[in-house]
Amino acid sequence: MDGLVTRQRGVVAVLVAIALLALLAMVAFALDSGHLILNKSRLQNTVDAAALSAAKVLDKTGSETQATTAARAVFDANAANQPELLRAIRGSDILLQYSNTLDPWAPGTVPANYVRVIAQNFTMWRSFSSLVGVDDIRTAASAVAGPSAPVGFTQGNEACDLAPMMVCANTAPGAPGDYGYTTDKVSLLKYAAPGSPNVGPGNFQLVRLGGPGANIVRANVAGGYEACVDPSGSIETQPGNDVGPLTQGLNTRFGQYQGPVNATDYPPDKVTTSPNPQLDVAGDDTTVIFKNGGPVTNVSQLSFKYSNYETRLQNGPYDFPNGKPQRRVVAVPFVNCAGNNNGQTSMPVVGLGCFFLLQPAKQQGNKNYVFAQYIGECGANGTPGPAPDPNPVSGPGIYKIVLHNDPLSPDS
Repeated sequence: MDGLVTRQRGVVAVLVAIALLALLAMVAFALDSGHLILNKSRLQNTVDAAALSAAKVLDKTGSETQATTAARAVFDANAANQPELLRAIRGSDILLQYSNTLDPWAPGTVPANYVRVIAQNFTMWRSFSSLVGVDDIRTAASAVAGPSAPVGFTQGNEACDLAPMMVCANTAPGAPGDYGYTTDKVSLLKYAAPGSPNVGPGNFQLVRLGGPGANIVRANVAGGYEACVDPSGSIETQPGNDVGPLTQGLNTRFGQYQGPVNATDYPPDKVTTSPNPQLDVAGDDTTVIFKNGGPVTNVSQLSFKYSNYETRLQNGPYDFPNGKPQRRVVAVPFVNCAGNNNGQTSMPVVGLGCFFLLQPAKQQGNKNYVFAQYIGECGANGTPGPAPDPNPVSGPGIYKIVLHNDPLSPDS
């Protein structure tokens, strides 16, 4: 009998050892799986920044050599904040490919429009998983960047992806900049004081895109309008103030969600920093001032402007790492406001401009103000040119350098 008890105790000891080993394995895999997910996110953000930097340099210079140098430098700069990542992969270890088309991806085709950055075989440290036979844990990431056709691009004789706002053009001979707009000025994109003298009573610098109604205004200003209009003709105004819907739609670009809008349909920009102090308007509803009352005459006075945004977009840090870059750049029609009319009316379009949204829309009762910096008749890359995504379109167009889904990787 004593021998049987002794044998049973031995069996229990074996079972306990096996159970402890299984528990240890579960803990090890849980720890290392969580760490792997974290490192995958870090690696993806780093290759995203490298791809955007390379694509911008490529767009400006046409040089793959300079673009590759930029990508590797930005990769190292971002990885420097992640010692484990920097120990495993440096900019010299990443692979860059260039293609004329996005889909199908064709490495080596010219002229190169798109860049793909690939970081492979990132081997991370292991915890207890090495004790259960896991030799190493690896992950990889890739990112594709290049011009997109979306913001105000021309397709034939049409302009696409416009914001549902308009600005009055200065058509007088010798007007400064583009129709009176220069890159060093802070602009009010929406002047919502009742009876605007610029557009006409009942109109508040809103345009009708895709139909009437506040819900459509909200969706359009959030970025939901992807159809095209003829910029050589005219555009219909959207009567009414629509202060709330415009604020709700536009502020999704800054990661602020109120009303029937959400981050899935309208993601925030990756960088949502605003000038400090923020901007306000004087008692005349048209003069831009700082919130503390000081006058604003030039964007050089701002603590955060488009040049700062470009730097942050390339190098981080990001306010919303999983956001969508360039959401703060909007294409707005320049219209001839001479002979303005009441209510819904047609306004002649004389051109298109790209504006950088400086801060969330400011709402005060029945008034609403959108502050922006004019960045020219171009996209975020700073260069006017054709819009080649994915099929080249002849003629000048407004486009941006953005991240694309990698056609060769489902998780980019």
